[in-house]
Amino acid sequence: MTAYWLAQGVGVIAFLIGITTFINRDERRFKKQLSLYSAIIGVHFFLMGAFPAGSSAILNAIRTLITLRTRNLWVMALFIVLTGGLGLVKFHHPVELLPVAGTIVSTWALFRFKGLAMRCVLWCSTGCWVIHNFWLGSIGGTLIEGSFLLMNGLNIIRFWRMQKRGIDPFHIDTAQQKR
Repeated sequence: MTAYWLAQGVGVIAFLIGITTFINRDERRFKKQLSLYSAIIGVHFFLMGAFPAGSSAILNAIRTLITLRTRNLWVMALFIVLTGGLGLVKFHHPVELLPVAGTIVSTWALFRFKGLAMRCVLWCSTGCWVIHNFWLGSIGGTLIEGSFLLMNGLNIIRFWRMQKRGIDPFHIDTAQQKR
């Protein structure tokens, strides 16, 4: 029982780190924070015995950092193959394929899109994780992905409205980007 609560504690720590991720408009900070969150939630899933979700989350962390340096299609394809391969190795229930599918979709989004389009695809990916985390009984995972679903959804609407008014919500001053 102690291992269970340790795993849940790590999930809550991930929740606390990830809660503000989608507020970032600076894409570099957004991706760095998303990567840190993904690494910690990956540890949580491994502790919960959910190998497909754990491997997908760890690959998320690595992949997200790599997208800061390259958007090469071969690198994207490598992460998609790794995610699918590792996710299929130890899955026992069809619901365990949802985080694998979500990671594949988010990999495609992070390599191919920016701004609002990227966030819309990530929002769909988040839905896969919410269903999986609830099924798994992950308290922190369900809270954070549910929060991501809500916060990213609200930010998508906010950013879309800004764009309708002719404002680029993803334009960050050069001085701010250097931080």
